[in-house]
Amino acid sequence: MAASLALDFVRLALYESFARTSHLVPNPVASETSGTAPAQMPQHAPYPPKTAGLGGVPTVHTDIPITAIFLVLFICGAVTHMTIFQLNMKRGHKFIMSGMMFGFCMARIVTCIMRIVWATRPRNVSIAIAAQIFVAAGVVLLFLINLIFAQRIIRASHPNSGWHPFFQHFFTAIYVLIVIGLIMVITTNVQSFYTLNANTKRIDRAVILAVGTFYAIVSFLPIPLVIGGLVMPRKTRVEKFGSGRFRTKIAILLTASFLLCLGAAFRVGTNFKTPRPIQDPPTYYNKGCFYFFNLTVEVIVIYLYVVVRVDRRFHVPNGSKGPGDYSGRNVADEKDGHVVTRIETEEEVFDDAPEHDSAEKLDGEQRV
Repeated sequence: MAASLALDFVRLALYESFARTSHLVPNPVASETSGTAPAQMPQHAPYPPKTAGLGGVPTVHTDIPITAIFLVLFICGAVTHMTIFQLNMKRGHKFIMSGMMFGFCMARIVTCIMRIVWATRPRNVSIAIAAQIFVAAGVVLLFLINLIFAQRIIRASHPNSGWHPFFQHFFTAIYVLIVIGLIMVITTNVQSFYTLNANTKRIDRAVILAVGTFYAIVSFLPIPLVIGGLVMPRKTRVEKFGSGRFRTKIAILLTASFLLCLGAAFRVGTNFKTPRPIQDPPTYYNKGCFYFFNLTVEVIVIYLYVVVRVDRRFHVPNGSKGPGDYSGRNVADEKDGHVVTRIETEEEVFDDAPEHDSAEKLDGEQRV
């Protein structure tokens, strides 16, 4: 629903851009390159913004070259993640998060395209709306991915608690609230351009701040969840899953969560500042901050997940439903009723042994 609404505004923006360039619609916003003051307020919606925003109005000479670089990076990221996803599916290796990262890259590709179009038509309010919607909407997919990774780490370190229905309902509620928040952000952002009522604008701003705060908390949430899971005493051994060391999985997730939280916290923190006129933007709304705290941190996370191969490290067996499914213990127990005895290595004692397939774990073991 949210994606459909956003695409509708993209089509509307592209349609109205030709009308504005052919003087059929009054000139709502002054060009940043010309240095002139805004034109007279148009008599119909959408109305140009009166307050400054992060990154300001894009310009041809500054924003198009920078945005074009990010466009290429996100195209390469989309191709890479989709290639990994397709190759894994052919091998029966199901990892939906690769598809989600492809979807995120596609959303950012549209974001970059809309910002380039906006730079060529800085006076078109409809294009500005569409560009801002995609900037705000895309990153939620990365929040969801990190929460899924955090949930898997907790289930591995604390199987009984991690698979408890309360814990499952907790994550489900967060996923639902993320989607609801996205719909609210899109709706209020659009509405703020289509009204001059001061009270309506005040409510729209309050909603945007509330959702932005919630997203900042969600981006930070994997950090305390994972650290809390490490500090909390365990009743059972860690159920290893995927490939690579368990501590490496934790380091990858904490790094990605820190980067995304940094961007989300900056965005919501600056939004809480007193709005400034569009002709006098604050220094923290400059273009460098926009590109770093939005696109740069996201590119780092996307390529980090490619380099470390999260599709292998965070993969769990299909159909996992409870304790023992991640490690394959339940499958081994059902295969034969024998008790397995083996000497554990020092790494396994400290829950830091490299993970292998469940079948490989049984090779060479002495059954009694």
